[in-house]
Amino acid sequence: MQATTEQYLWMYESMLVSRHLEETIEAIYMEGKKPVFNMANGPIPGEMHLSNGQEPCAVGVCAHLRPTDVVTATHRPHHIAIAKGVDLKRMVAEIFGKKTGLSGGRGGHMHLFDPAVNFSCSGIIAEGMGPAVGAALSRRMQNKEGVAVAFLGEGAANQGAFHESLNLAAVWNLPVVFVIEDNAWGISVAKNTATAVPRNDVRAAAYDIPGVFVPDNDPTAVFEAAGEAVERARAGGGPTLIEIQTYRLAGHFMGDGEDYRPAGEKEALLAKDPIPRFRDRLLADGVLTTDQDGRITARAQALVDEAVTFARESDYPAPEEALEAVFV
Repeated sequence: MQATTEQYLWMYESMLVSRHLEETIEAIYMEGKKPVFNMANGPIPGEMHLSNGQEPCAVGVCAHLRPTDVVTATHRPHHIAIAKGVDLKRMVAEIFGKKTGLSGGRGGHMHLFDPAVNFSCSGIIAEGMGPAVGAALSRRMQNKEGVAVAFLGEGAANQGAFHESLNLAAVWNLPVVFVIEDNAWGISVAKNTATAVPRNDVRAAAYDIPGVFVPDNDPTAVFEAAGEAVERARAGGGPTLIEIQTYRLAGHFMGDGEDYRPAGEKEALLAKDPIPRFRDRLLADGVLTTDQDGRITARAQALVDEAVTFARESDYPAPEEALEAVFV
């Protein structure tokens, strides 16, 4: 499955929007947290998980999705939310804990919900897999079109929810695509010390569904693999498990010293940053021109800057609003 010029350019711009957002958030997050780091301080308190380097996973999959398709994501969700079309201003306002946020500032960056494009995420490991299976089943029962995609990390493949969800999706032949973003580290635990198999795509065989491995964090290869899986799901062919070899260019969370990484690993990963690699390929193939690149980059930066300004200028919710939208 070959991407069109429009799809390639959309993928590239979405990757730039995500990266500019992450770099902007990184700087703002550290406001008030120096010289002694305290995650409770500053305009964005709490944990912050950046997805720098993992952008190919999001754009390669979401390029095939429609607003009616369901996506569930992880505690590292920004790149996926952007690729799925989540309202950027309201998303950033939610990260800031503002009243204009997606959930009125209640959820923060690990709990982004946008029903307009059927996107959600959770800070609980493997939490999105069951809801994705449920969403696919609900569409089946209501005779509605649509597929569900569950993004998860490689550590989530060792959770019970992973196996339960794959089993049910296979038994019921549901239109679900499970996408593992394998960045090699579960917080500070290396994949090869915690997982019995070298690649999680081989686990698909236990449930008699296709398992696909995409190496080298390649947006084009992700696009091709995801295109086949989504098309198969739409046609009634059932679920697929995809594992993408990707790279986490930042720590597990902001403030992570990353002392667990072997010497030279971080530098080697930064040298393989997927955005300049993708840009160079698009330029070489004539899909992108230097002038276009400048315009796309400026537009991506402007979108993020506008969203950040909106979030900063928005009001915080009143204290009594904490009691609203609560089940009692």
